[in-house]
Amino acid sequence: MPKEFGRSARVSSQLQKELSLVFQRDLKDPRLGLLTVNEVEVTKDLSVAKVYVTVLNVDEQGKRDNVKLLNQLAPQIRHDVAKRMRLRHISELRFFYDDSFDTGMRVAQLLSEVNIAARSETDQTSPSNEQ
Repeated sequence: MPKEFGRSARVSSQLQKELSLVFQRDLKDPRLGLLTVNEVEVTKDLSVAKVYVTVLNVDEQGKRDNVKLLNQLAPQIRHDVAKRMRLRHISELRFFYDDSFDTGMRVAQLLSEVNIAARSETDQTSPSNEQ
């Protein structure tokens, strides 16, 4: 009977959980902002893991700086994750910024503006009920 999820999917899921814990508890760098691990994609041979993160409450330059710093700290982070996971080999970590959160916030803002415009247009065209 085939397994429902492949090994790379299981490793990426566990890696995402462990990275989140490392960011919360072990990584004490004041230059880093509030990080969220959105997704981890591991290659089939488990040699490389692409880690997609979101950094909250920073501007565009801050986001780039945080991702650059994470890539510089990748060996230390990998070592911390290796202590937590029971694998013979831990994937090389490569960090990328995930802009899906920013895109979602922008879409929500645009929908809100359209909704407000539609309400004000409806209020202007509706007849008044005064006698």
